[in-house]
Amino acid sequence: MKQVTPVELKQWNLAAREYILVDIREDWEREQFNIGGIHIPMGDLIARKDEIPHDKDVVLYCEKGIRSVITIQRLEDYDYTNLYNLAGGMKAWKETGL
Repeated sequence: MKQVTPVELKQWNLAAREYILVDIREDWEREQFNIGGIHIPMGDLIARKDEIPHDKDVVLYCEKGIRSVITIQRLEDYDYTNLYNLAGGMKAWKETGL
């Protein structure tokens, strides 16, 4: 599974790298803090998988990076090969000071 660290993702932003960011946390988690992207809660993601492109890099994030790993594993069953997990999730993002 491909991973991207918070620092690497920040570098992607500075380099204007094209990617889609997907927050898979619950509504209340997103309201507390988020780094943008589209919001598709984990429980809805398989039903809404058509919203996730196959032809661009897609970074999924959650609070600690665990739910996004599980979600990526599920999406890989639908022939997704372009998915990245935000390593450590929002916890790592905050700890990095970004």
